[in-house]
Amino acid sequence: MCGIVGIIGKDNATDILVQGLEKLEYRGYDSAGIFVTGKEQEEYLVKSLGRIADLQNKISPEVQGTVGIGHTRWATHGKPSERNAHPHTSSNRQFILVHNGVIENFEEIKQEFLQTKSLEGETDTEIAVHLIEHFAETGLSTKEAFKKALTVINGSYAFALIDKNDPDTIYVAKNKSPLLIGLGEDFNVICSDAMAMLTETNHFVEIADGEMVIVKADKIVIEDQKGNLVYRESYEAQLDLSDIEKGTYPYYMLKEIDDQPAVMRRIVQEYTNTLGETIIDEKIIETITASDRIYIVACGTSYNAGWVGKALLEKMTNIPVEVHLSSEFGYNMPLLSEKPFFIFLSQSGETADSRQVLVQVNEQGFSSLTLTNVVGSTLSREADYTLLLHAGPEIAVASTKAYTAQIAVLAVLAKAVGDNKRNQFSLDFDIAHELSVIAAVIETIIDEKMLISQLVEEYLTTTRNAFYIGRGVDYYVSMEASLKLKEISYIQAEGFAAGELKHGTIALVEEGTPVFGIITDKKTAAHTRGNLKEVESRGAHNFVIALASLSKETDQFIIPDVHPLLTPLVSVVPTQLIAYFATLQRGYDVDKPRNLAKSVTVE
Repeated sequence: MCGIVGIIGKDNATDILVQGLEKLEYRGYDSAGIFVTGKEQEEYLVKSLGRIADLQNKISPEVQGTVGIGHTRWATHGKPSERNAHPHTSSNRQFILVHNGVIENFEEIKQEFLQTKSLEGETDTEIAVHLIEHFAETGLSTKEAFKKALTVINGSYAFALIDKNDPDTIYVAKNKSPLLIGLGEDFNVICSDAMAMLTETNHFVEIADGEMVIVKADKIVIEDQKGNLVYRESYEAQLDLSDIEKGTYPYYMLKEIDDQPAVMRRIVQEYTNTLGETIIDEKIIETITASDRIYIVACGTSYNAGWVGKALLEKMTNIPVEVHLSSEFGYNMPLLSEKPFFIFLSQSGETADSRQVLVQVNEQGFSSLTLTNVVGSTLSREADYTLLLHAGPEIAVASTKAYTAQIAVLAVLAKAVGDNKRNQFSLDFDIAHELSVIAAVIETIIDEKMLISQLVEEYLTTTRNAFYIGRGVDYYVSMEASLKLKEISYIQAEGFAAGELKHGTIALVEEGTPVFGIITDKKTAAHTRGNLKEVESRGAHNFVIALASLSKETDQFIIPDVHPLLTPLVSVVPTQLIAYFATLQRGYDVDKPRNLAKSVTVE
C-alpha cells in the first residue's frame, strides 16, 4: 500500500526520489508525486495519476533540488486523481506533506479547526497539512505545530513534512504505519521500505510509534511523545539489489514461483543442522509446549497458509489450533483458553489488521510469535519471538514463495515442538530430508510450464468463473488456489470443500464451468473423485491435480509423491502457474492487479 520516500543532502534529489518510488511500485498504487526544493528555495511540485512512468513524463529538466519527498498513493479517502495525489500543500503553500495510513477523525478535525480553510481534494492527508498550518498560524514553530497536530490526529500515519521556508529539515512521525530513516554520509533518507533506498544506503534506523524525528543532512534527532531524546542504533539491511530485480523474467511473479525450490533449501539450512535436527530457539519450543491452544492470526494468503499450519501443528504436536482472520479477530475476539499461544503470519510484517490484534495480545500478556519475511518489521519487533521466512523479497502482489515458506517454517516448528513433547509420529519424520525432496519436486513442476500454459488456454481463456475443490488440506490449498486466480486474472473463482458441493454450491456449476480437483490425500481421494463425477454430470469441465500414487491416466496434471503431511507445498505450485498463465493470456498485468496492494498497512 502507499509508499513514502525522502532525501536531504544530495544534489540529485529528483532522480533519487523517482528511483525510490519505482522500487515501491510493487506495493500497489494509483497515483504518485514528488516535491523538491533546495538552498535557493526553488520549489517544484509534480503529481500524476497512473504509473511512475506517467510521473516521469511530467518532470522537466529544471525540476532539481537537494531535499524532497515523494509518494505513491493507494486510494482510501477520495477517488484516484491528480488533485488527490500526494504531496499535499497547505493553503499558503508553506507546508508540504506526504502520508501513509488513515486519519480516523478527519471529519471532526475539519469541523473543529478548518472551517475557514479551502480544501482542494478529498483526502484525509490534506486535512492534516491544513491542521499543521492552523497551529503554525497561532505562533507555533513548525516543529511545535507538527507535534500539536499529532496530538489531535487519531489513526494510523507515517508523515514526512517539509516547511519550504526551512529547506534544511524534513519532519517525520509515525503511528502504526512503517517508516525508516536511512543514514548516509552527509545525507539522510526516509522510506517506508528499505528496498526503496538500497542504492543510497543499507544502514537504517527504525522509528517507534509516537516518535517524531527531525531529519537533516548531517544528523537525525528522535524525540518521544514527551519530547525526550531517544537514541537508537542503526541496523544493516540484509538485502541484495539483485534480489529485487526481475533479471530475465518478464514478471516478478514468475521469478518468485521459480524461487521456491531455493527457498525450501534455504529454510532447511537455516532451521536444521547437519543431522537433520531442528534448530529453533528453545524458548519458543518450551512456550508452545506449555500452551493449551495455539491461535494462528493472519489475512489473505497468510490466512490460507495458517489452515495448512493448523493441520501440521495438530498432527505433530497434539495441541489444538484455531485459525482466525485478523480483521475479524481484533473486534470479535472469541473466548480464549487459559494458556494461549499466538502465531502471526505476515509476509511484510506490517499488516495493520494483524498488528491491532497483536497489540491486544500484548496488553493481555499472552505469548506470541511472528513468522515474517522482513527483518525488523513491526510485527516482528512487537511479538515475543520471530521466525524469519528467508524467502527473499517478494515483489509481485500475488504471494507465492512467501506462502510456501510460511508452510515450510510452520512444518519445521511443528516438528520441533513434537520432538520436545516426544510425539512418536514426529520423531520418525526427517523434516530436512522431506523439505529437500519438496524442493526437487517443485523444480519438476515448474519445468512443466508449457503444459500448464496449454491447459490454461483450454480451460480458462474465456470462462467467467471457476472452482477449486478438495478435502482436508486439499480444501485449504483450494482456498489459496482460488485466491490466486481471482486476484490477478479477475476470474470469479472460489475454493470449496468437495463434500459440501451437494449442500448448495453445486448449484453454481453450469455447462463448461472449469472445476479443478486437488487430490493428495489417500483417505479422501475416492470421495473427491466422486464429487468430480457429480459436477461433471452437471456439465463441469474437470481438471484434476493429483499425486502420482493417487492418479489416473485421465488426470490433467500429475505431481510426484512427497510426504503426506507436506503435500500442500507441491500441490499449490501448479495452481500458482495456472493463475499466472490465465492472467497472461487475458492480457492483464500479472504483478500489479487492479485495486490491490502488496502490503496492507491500513485496517
